[in-house]
Amino acid sequence: MTLLHVFVLALIQGLTEFLPVSSSAHLIFPSKLLGWPDQGISFDVAVHVGTLLAVVLYYLADLIKIASFTVEACVKRKVTPIAKIGFCVIIATIPVCVFGALFEKLVSSDIRDSIEVIAGATIFFGLLLGVSSYVNKKMVWRNLDRVEGARPDSLRSLTYTQAIIIGFAQALAIIPGTSRSGITMTAGLFLGLKAEAAARFSFLLSIPVILASGLFEVIKLYKDETLELQWVNMIIGGAISFIVALIVIHLFMKFISHSGMAVFVIYRVLLGALLLWMF
Repeated sequence: MTLLHVFVLALIQGLTEFLPVSSSAHLIFPSKLLGWPDQGISFDVAVHVGTLLAVVLYYLADLIKIASFTVEACVKRKVTPIAKIGFCVIIATIPVCVFGALFEKLVSSDIRDSIEVIAGATIFFGLLLGVSSYVNKKMVWRNLDRVEGARPDSLRSLTYTQAIIIGFAQALAIIPGTSRSGITMTAGLFLGLKAEAAARFSFLLSIPVILASGLFEVIKLYKDETLELQWVNMIIGGAISFIVALIVIHLFMKFISHSGMAVFVIYRVLLGALLLWMF
């Protein structure tokens, strides 16, 4: 890969990992339209490490607090509201790990590169995001309203049932074009979480998912003795995806607090239609 390839692909990864727009739909353009070579597993791992570090850094204080309270709850066998968030993250992560292990080969071999599947999922789940946003705004009763003085992104009222539903929704992200962040936010909105809370839980969920998938890819790298690692490209790509993802998370949380999801719905529908028309 050239430095231009590295910059563009890392930029796409950083921009799309946490936005509800589907990274797989965007990565089609460099490979299909420009004929760029596949970036390889090692580069994928590097840019995912970059986005992982970005979300960990952004929520570092929260993560330390949630982790400490969760461990304390296990020791004392008394679940506090903050510890409950930690348990909800664990519960919601289980379905995607199970479904990923069961269907990873099927998805990778049969539909991963299908433009029709990616475009169709981009449009369908984009429209579903729009429906969830509309339904959410029409809800008079919301879980969050039960917590007096709670911030819009508060997750203290999140239930285990809601977490497992969001977890099963996240498992749908094995379908290319779905968008992991998009489908988890969609589920959260349908369940009555405010947009900020749904996004925050989606970002927290991304940490174990990216970590697990990254470790899976590292195992592949370790087993492939013929693979030559391009360390310069990996370091540059990881750094770019880290910086871009960090900025995206910050701006996205500010944006949805007053603008909602409509722009992402419109964008996904147009993107899916463009893919079908071009390819």
